[in-house]
Amino acid sequence: MKKELARDFRGSITALISPFDGDDVDEDAFAKLIHRQIDAGTHGLVPMGTTGESPTLSLNEHCRVVQLCVDVASGRVPVIAGAGSNSTREATQLARAAEEAGANALLAVTGYYNKPSQKGIYTHFKAIHDEVSLPLIIYNVPARTASDVSVETLSKLSRLDRVIGVKDATGDLARVARQRLVCGADFIQLSGEDITAVGFNAMGGQGCISVTANVAPALCAEMQNACLAGEWERALALQNRLVPLHDALFSDTSPAPTKYALSRLGLCAPDLRLPLVGPSETARHKVDAALEALGLV
Repeated sequence: MKKELARDFRGSITALISPFDGDDVDEDAFAKLIHRQIDAGTHGLVPMGTTGESPTLSLNEHCRVVQLCVDVASGRVPVIAGAGSNSTREATQLARAAEEAGANALLAVTGYYNKPSQKGIYTHFKAIHDEVSLPLIIYNVPARTASDVSVETLSKLSRLDRVIGVKDATGDLARVARQRLVCGADFIQLSGEDITAVGFNAMGGQGCISVTANVAPALCAEMQNACLAGEWERALALQNRLVPLHDALFSDTSPAPTKYALSRLGLCAPDLRLPLVGPSETARHKVDAALEALGLV
């Protein structure tokens, strides 16, 4: 059952930005970005994750972005809707809305800022799981949430019927092996860190929920296809080409450099919502150099 639920969620899955025109969501630009992703071979889409600046969008805006993504994707690739909040009540509202919108799965984060205990983390995710019938992917990103889903807690969560995987942004590759042992080989492990994506897959991962894929979707998809085919030499060569872009896109608070890069490509404005502001001059220079090196500008 779980293997069947998880089979479509692997490869290069883009953590989509939310383009703004001033302070409003730019729906036309968002639709164009989605078409570009699918045309480039991206395997899946995540609207309203951290990269989508989800904490700064209203509930109505959040639900609208998810609905738009589902509509534009039109079944061509799976849509894993962000349903994260530090309020479990709000997270379950987002989960219900995503299911009604036609999303294929959910991505939910631990309660950021609240710093829940492991029991609280488990209960938070179980409440989301029990509210809807969609597959659920756990998002573990201690650098942003100040709480870590332990291997033991993830093992317990993996026993729930529709918890099918984890987006692991801990940066600890050893956890891939440890989590595989306790959660099983059918439990999907997706990297949440672009720079270690090939190493993550070599340890037993099945893909990456990627920020860099916003900018270079074809290269990221090709790299993940190489990993899935066990062509590690080709995957490493592609990763080497992408490293300067990975570094540039995280040289300032994400997604500011990514939005700047997309603006350089003429795909959207670089606008962000406070408290995020545009990238530093140093970061912009790094992005410019990386784009030029890849022949994107």
